[in-house]
Amino acid sequence: MRVFDNMIYIVAVLCMALVLQLIGMAFAVIEDQYIGRRDRGILLVIAALVFSLIIQNLIDHMIGEQVPGIGDHTAFLATLTGVYGYVVRPVIIVLFTYLISPHGKKWPMWALVVINGILYMTAFFTPVVIHYDDKGNFIPGPLHYTCFIVSIILLVNLVARSVLSFNRTKVSDAVIPIFIGVVVVVATITDVCLGKNLPVSFLTVAMTSGCLFYYIWLHLRLVREYEKSLLAEQRIQIMMSQIQPHFLYNTLATIQALCSTDPQTAARTVEKFGNYLRQNLAALSETDLIPLKKELEHTRIYTEIELLMFPEIQIEYNIVDGNFRLPALSIQPLVENSIRHGVRGVRSPLITITTRKEKDEHVIVISDNGKGFDAGTEFKSGGTHIGIRNVRERLEKMCNGTLDIASSPGEGCTVTMRIPIRKEQQ
Repeated sequence: MRVFDNMIYIVAVLCMALVLQLIGMAFAVIEDQYIGRRDRGILLVIAALVFSLIIQNLIDHMIGEQVPGIGDHTAFLATLTGVYGYVVRPVIIVLFTYLISPHGKKWPMWALVVINGILYMTAFFTPVVIHYDDKGNFIPGPLHYTCFIVSIILLVNLVARSVLSFNRTKVSDAVIPIFIGVVVVVATITDVCLGKNLPVSFLTVAMTSGCLFYYIWLHLRLVREYEKSLLAEQRIQIMMSQIQPHFLYNTLATIQALCSTDPQTAARTVEKFGNYLRQNLAALSETDLIPLKKELEHTRIYTEIELLMFPEIQIEYNIVDGNFRLPALSIQPLVENSIRHGVRGVRSPLITITTRKEKDEHVIVISDNGKGFDAGTEFKSGGTHIGIRNVRERLEKMCNGTLDIASSPGEGCTVTMRIPIRKEQQ
């Protein structure tokens, strides 16, 4: 009796752990903002089906063990629970496939599921697939392994789709789906080798954990896709923040005025302005770091155009460290902020661009003697310095860099960027 009580305790703990996994995953799926309605519904349906398999396993075990209190252990009840388990398992595998490969034909898989279901439904009339005697004892028929064969075919399809879906991206993206497929196969073989009289089958445990792993995998994939789209949106915002209407109007007005007074300078300015626009557009498709030299060239083109309109502004370059890479449009937006919000209207306006190497970091400093601002208040209140915020976010994501601002009203502004030195540069 004590051994029986211990078994009941172990089974209860195991079932509670499995059910808590499913409940926790269900709450996470419902609250996850990255998962779409379709995938959320599929995950919740899978969780519900796996939960029903846990119940089915327990009822099937109690029937087989002749547990007191279960009621009449009829062959019909045993057949009902057995058929349910064999029919539902392939359905769960197909639903997993929808998460891996949303597009493509699914009807061949559903055809196998329907054929499998029809075969096992015949257990109520004929012992061809499975059969239970009056005491609920399991008797396999000649087509007993149909469910396992169908499941293996569906699992092979699942693994193949996992590999094909991610062969153009990271290979590691397919690891979790393939791992789950292997675990399900191993669990199925283990169930066959150990027999059917288990409180909860290894396959049910594998599918429960598979639900959780698939949710984690789907969440990570969607977060990465969201970050990519966010980065692309930031690049568009950066470009738009650089090509402000006032800059366009002022540049075109300057070119128009030069056409009558200095045609050669007007022609050179048109060429510079074209290069400026071209490089801003090129930055939209730039997903990698660019050499400092290229970013400085773009900055010089921009400042030369601005200095035609504001010749009193002085730009100084102090480039001590020039052999490193950084995100496109990192320096130029900061210089533009200094011109637009800092040095205009001050006496002897000066902007200095300095690069140097400090220990294991490349340091870029853009400083001005302009009006300055309260950095803490400006950014806490969501101020207008969109360019600075975008540069900081891209530095952090693309090269693990940092951006710090030191400024106060009437004392100018100093922006310091720090980029860790990569191993190949040491």
